Amino acid sequence: MTTGYTVSQLRAAVADAVRAPSLHNTQPWRFRLHDGGIEVAVDPLRGLPATDPTGWGARIACGAALFNLRLALAVAGTPATVRLRPYPADPDVVARLVPDVPRRPTPTEQGLYGAIAHRFSNRAPFWPDPVPAEARWRLGEAARAEQCWLELVIGASAVNALAEVARSAHRVLERDPAYVAERVEWIRSEPAPDGVPAAAGGPQSEPQDLLPQRGFGGRNRAPGRDFEPEPLVAVLGTPGNTGTDQVVAGQALQRVLLTATDAGLGVSMLSQPIEVPGAREALRMSLGRFGTPQMVMRIGYGQPGRATPRRPVDEVLDLPVVPA
Repeated sequence: MTTGYTVSQLRAAVADAVRAPSLHNTQPWRFRLHDGGIEVAVDPLRGLPATDPTGWGARIACGAALFNLRLALAVAGTPATVRLRPYPADPDVVARLVPDVPRRPTPTEQGLYGAIAHRFSNRAPFWPDPVPAEARWRLGEAARAEQCWLELVIGASAVNALAEVARSAHRVLERDPAYVAERVEWIRSEPAPDGVPAAAGGPQSEPQDLLPQRGFGGRNRAPGRDFEPEPLVAVLGTPGNTGTDQVVAGQALQRVLLTATDAGLGVSMLSQPIEVPGAREALRMSLGRFGTPQMVMRIGYGQPGRATPRRPVDEVLDLPVVPA
């Protein structure tokens, strides 16, 4: 007979869950125990009204954290059954996890779990080494395992077409003073538990760059340190675009990112084409795919990325009150 999760199990799993990525490293999640289950919720106090007015990015982030949580519980021998968005009256709760039958973790779960601590966004130029076919196949399988699709954009003309959509979206966003100001608010020049340290923000973008880089105060590049001319670009998508689809996409995104990390690959995410509705539709049309693009990724080999800070576990927990 399975019983509910304990506070110690919650704390241990959340320590891994919070390693998930989020827009501007806002970490927009909360975790709590309720009737023996673990619930993952969007933290409305950590929203980005200018960058993420619909809450898409927060749901993607919470889905990614949910995937880490699932892995941590499975590797601990206490896997979960997951119900997405369980309360129609409370859409901020994105998932509820209850104990499943105890079992040993699979080798795949162990490998992905081991990658959690080493997954960092890599915003620096990649080396020219191509990503081999086997690694590309693994990335596609990772998305499919979470009921999503992953389209690899192959060839100079296809990459250039996507890049033009991304640059157009970037220009639209950069013309919005509120968007720019909100990004600046999350740049950290001093140690902090959230936001993007300038040292992890990647180099400043330059006119010749193929893909747009969000400005996080990084240094100027040394001569000859241009980004790769024909990067491997992947688009992650879902059949629909409901709030539940976005949580599913977040789980798939994290599975793809951890699969890439396990294969020795670096990844940076480009959400600008997703944030602008017209660009998102143009991207979908250019791919000829049914469904909705949810994230664009640039993938390759390079120097390890830099870790961004995380808030202490206690700051993201809502623990049950014990009667005196």
